[in-house]
Amino acid sequence: MADEGTAGASARVDSWIWSVRLTKTRSVAATACRAGHVKVNGERAKPAQPVRAGDEVRLFHAGRERIVVVRRVVAKRVGAPVAAECFVDNSPPPPTRVEAAAVGLRDRGAGRPTKRERREMDQLRGR
Repeated sequence: MADEGTAGASARVDSWIWSVRLTKTRSVAATACRAGHVKVNGERAKPAQPVRAGDEVRLFHAGRERIVVVRRVVAKRVGAPVAAECFVDNSPPPPTRVEAAAVGLRDRGAGRPTKRERREMDQLRGR
């Protein structure tokens, strides 16, 4: 790929997402790209799309959206302290456990929600 110190260096978006530890494996990153969960500068990204310093990468993974700005391009997976220096995280804070648990909780064995219950759940979720 490219050296990290070179101006104008680029790397594959799936490789970069994996290298800076936003996903656990590169195949998960590539699958997220193919599914449309990765956007580079507002455009859907294929796994091989190049990413450069200054690009905004949006990744929807593990139930939340990560919005990062590429500060440095790396081609190989790096340690957590170095990975943190490779991007600026502009993501909204993750929901607290109380907020996450409050949405969509049903008693075990209660069965499928009725139409009325579904409407109430949608109203709570703001849909």
